[in-house]
Amino acid sequence: MFRHRGELPVILFLIQVVVYFFTLKKGDYFFDDFNQWNFICLAVAFLGMWIRALVIGQVPKGTSGRNTVQGQVAEVLNSTGIYSVVRHPLYVGNFFMWLGIAMISQHLWFILVFILIYWIYYERIMYAEEQFLSKKFGEAYFAWSDKVPAFIPNLILWKPSNLSFSFKNILKREYAGFFNTFLGFFIFEAQRAYVFQYSITYTNGWLILLVGSGVLALVLRMLRKKTKLLDVEGR
Repeated sequence: MFRHRGELPVILFLIQVVVYFFTLKKGDYFFDDFNQWNFICLAVAFLGMWIRALVIGQVPKGTSGRNTVQGQVAEVLNSTGIYSVVRHPLYVGNFFMWLGIAMISQHLWFILVFILIYWIYYERIMYAEEQFLSKKFGEAYFAWSDKVPAFIPNLILWKPSNLSFSFKNILKREYAGFFNTFLGFFIFEAQRAYVFQYSITYTNGWLILLVGSGVLALVLRMLRKKTKLLDVEGR
């Protein structure tokens, strides 16, 4: 489950395409102003991206990454910054990013099922990660985990990070999620235009956002692969 955790949103996304199609066809949506609703959904997704940015901007190298092939990796125990208020901030960020997209469906049962599946799936992953961390860091881990909540932040516990905030590290590691968010929104807008038989120009605004985020993602990917402009020592 840990290695394949990135595949869950893809499966849910494909299911949502079908759900959204029939929701539009039957007129079962609960918010008539689609543009306003989409911006509400985008705000929720951006909240998730902002939470992820808080994590990535202040984590050291070898932690909080997309380790899939090599499994779980942790050279140090993160316990300051956002990790001082919640133990799994990346999964909190992921939840809001994916929730923002799931909300586009305007199908209450799909949204509730998404939340349930997310909790069931990621609760097991969080448990596996904590077993790994407890074995590696021992008492230091238990001293931290005993007072810091797993998923719902407790802001009273905030302790500033020892590392400076690195915007470069965010650009280096988060461009794909930024692009994928706009890709999801564009696909559902194009689907709505098709069902309601709107002009193709109807999606121009979302298309511009998609192309802009795609160009940015390609540039950042090239800089990451071909240069050291985005490298930050110790990150």
